[in-house]
Amino acid sequence: METYETILVKQDEELKGVYTITLNRPNSMNAMNTQMGLDLLNSLQELKEDEEIRVLIITASGEKSFCVGADLKERNGMTNHQWKKQHDIFENAFKEIRDFPYPVIAAINGYALGGGLEMALSCDLRYSVPHAKLGLPEAKIGIIPGVGGTQNLPRAIPVGIAKEYLFRGNQMESERAKELGLLNDVFSKEAFEGSVLQIAREIAANAPLSLKALKESVNNGLQTDIHTALTIELSNYYKTANSEDRQEGILAFNEKRKPNWKNK
Repeated sequence: METYETILVKQDEELKGVYTITLNRPNSMNAMNTQMGLDLLNSLQELKEDEEIRVLIITASGEKSFCVGADLKERNGMTNHQWKKQHDIFENAFKEIRDFPYPVIAAINGYALGGGLEMALSCDLRYSVPHAKLGLPEAKIGIIPGVGGTQNLPRAIPVGIAKEYLFRGNQMESERAKELGLLNDVFSKEAFEGSVLQIAREIAANAPLSLKALKESVNNGLQTDIHTALTIELSNYYKTANSEDRQEGILAFNEKRKPNWKNK
């Protein structure tokens, strides 16, 4: 695995199918600079080709911040052309998160603001510590979210509440985010890392073809009418039903053992 300047990539020692990307600019509250965008993009492209991966966790260094969005110090004085060039990198990186073939978990260890919350919204599941605060404050500096915030937030919580947070640019407490369904759960600081890792391991132990088919069915089906959605589901169902892994899953169940998945 390649090493990167602004992120850390690690494979779980207990279950090889779990990988973690850690944003690693704690002195800048893990703000995204251009290099972090490039590192994310390159690492995601590399990981999606890894034959062992089944679940990806995205988290950050330190205990204060997950990510506070783009590094405004780096952006100070940028020309429109430079801004657009950087934003293209961020767009491509976030698309890689959304389109990642296997489940992606955001482990939010602190502030998730602006692009940081948009990164978490691009993931499939979101967990946080109690002190985490989430928000999209772009209107306060004269822009709007540009890597999914205006679309993914109202898909995750009620539209009117999403619009209020977008218009006001204020921050959401973790318990409120859990109440609204934006967060799957909130774990204590002490239990956070272990709890998220345990969930990732449970997911990674399941059939890889099933994980890919589930993600594709939900993501693609939700954008259509119910009849088209059920057709998408059925197509993915038969991809798994006709697989060798389905036969192995049934055999393992009857033999009371763990299945040996082949991803085919």
